[in-house]
Amino acid sequence: MKPKSITVKENESHLVVKESHDKSYHELIDNIGKILEEGRKQAFYAVNTILIKTYWDIGREVVEFEQKGKVRADYGSKILDNLSRDLKLRYGKGFSRSNLVYMRLFYIRYRKSETLSHQLSWSHYFELLKVDDNLERNFYEKQCIREKWSVRELKRQKESALFHRIALSKDKEGVLKLAEKGQIIEKADDLLKDPYILEFLEIPEHHKYSEKELEQKIIDNLQMFLLELGKGFAFVARQFRITLDNTHFYVDMVFYHRILKCFVLIDLKVGKITHQDIGQMNMYLNYFKKEESGPGDNEPVGIILGTEKEKVIIEYALGGISNKLFVSKYKLYLPDKKELENRLRKLLEWN
Repeated sequence: MKPKSITVKENESHLVVKESHDKSYHELIDNIGKILEEGRKQAFYAVNTILIKTYWDIGREVVEFEQKGKVRADYGSKILDNLSRDLKLRYGKGFSRSNLVYMRLFYIRYRKSETLSHQLSWSHYFELLKVDDNLERNFYEKQCIREKWSVRELKRQKESALFHRIALSKDKEGVLKLAEKGQIIEKADDLLKDPYILEFLEIPEHHKYSEKELEQKIIDNLQMFLLELGKGFAFVARQFRITLDNTHFYVDMVFYHRILKCFVLIDLKVGKITHQDIGQMNMYLNYFKKEESGPGDNEPVGIILGTEKEKVIIEYALGGISNKLFVSKYKLYLPDKKELENRLRKLLEWN
């Protein structure tokens, strides 16, 4: 019987060793995986850095050739045509006339290569170079870096005229600061845009929809809505119930802002925003301030979104309210960028 008992102990010991070996082996696999991921990341940054510097150098060569030869504009266009043809013959794809135009422009708009960010790809810069205005381009560049936008996100924010929508709520000094540093969230007012652009919901402009339908569309496209809201928002709940004196009230959407460290309540309205809507949101904010905000949380922020707002009514309805409550419009289609540009130009001229 003893040999049998010894055999069991040996088997148990073997299992422990095997389990320990398996665990160590899996850890080895994980460690190698981490090394590979880090290596690939560094390789991407290295290749990206070299690629951006290479395109900048090519642009410099073209510009310096033009300047030395005092090339006229019409002749300069022919040079790019010829250069594209000859470079493609010698070095293959990648030297289309369009690419050469942007490489040249890359050097013109970024004369100091040290100012280039290695966090951005050539595809990012390609999109940024399409923006003629220096203030606007600087803003999108800073936001790309700050919020780690993909190229797709950058395109969407450009198309929705994000810079103009934020800039129009500031004075001249604020606009210049926005262009220089990007949008820095320091206070509740910094969260606001007017209007918010919800074109990603794909609701036809003249389609009759309910608040419930609008809310559901937003929930279905929550990632895009968070991008429109801006950096720092985390989704908490929809139709958050508040019960007062056996009466139920519902906040359409509740978010938490990790930078401002506060709850952000959003109510959606189809049509014009009324003074009753403002009073109701003020009640929600008072409730959250007393019942939901925890130690270390700052005062909650309320945003009411509607398709219309009467300036005078809103002004009087907000008068005397100490809570951080904002009223803004939303649009279901992209804004008229030219109109926004003209309004911003006037703002900069007047100040």
